[in-house]
Amino acid sequence: MTEVHFYHLQRQPLERALPQLVVKCLERGWRCVVQAASNERVDALDALLWTYADDSFLPHGTDREAEARDMPVVLTTSDGNPNTAQVRFLVDGAVAELASYERAIFLFDGNDPDAVEAARDQWKEAQGEGFTVTYWQQDEAGRWQKKA
Repeated sequence: MTEVHFYHLQRQPLERALPQLVVKCLERGWRCVVQAASNERVDALDALLWTYADDSFLPHGTDREAEARDMPVVLTTSDGNPNTAQVRFLVDGAVAELASYERAIFLFDGNDPDAVEAARDQWKEAQGEGFTVTYWQQDEAGRWQKKA
């Protein structure tokens, strides 16, 4: 059964949180697909994952590349699974079918009332479909804490 995680971004932006979470997934041997709402956001995330740290980068590509199926991380705007990923990240309110993944991770901006409301709706939908749902929030030190 798919685990659905909601990460409430309040203390750091998506650009800091996403690479950290993707690294954790790759350390577990999971392939990831990151779904954004626009090609512009995919392009921005593509640049970010090459440069997010001075001493590291995340091997990745976009679904517009012929070799996407071989990449450990693929960025997309579609709801497909081009690299047979076990984990799906959903940002900017993106939605997709979740049942084929081990884990789905919604990241939402806690400072945006519309994003919070959309996350609540996605939470209810995931619960209604019988998924195991958890909510994560950062503490004062920036560590993720499971709240529900």
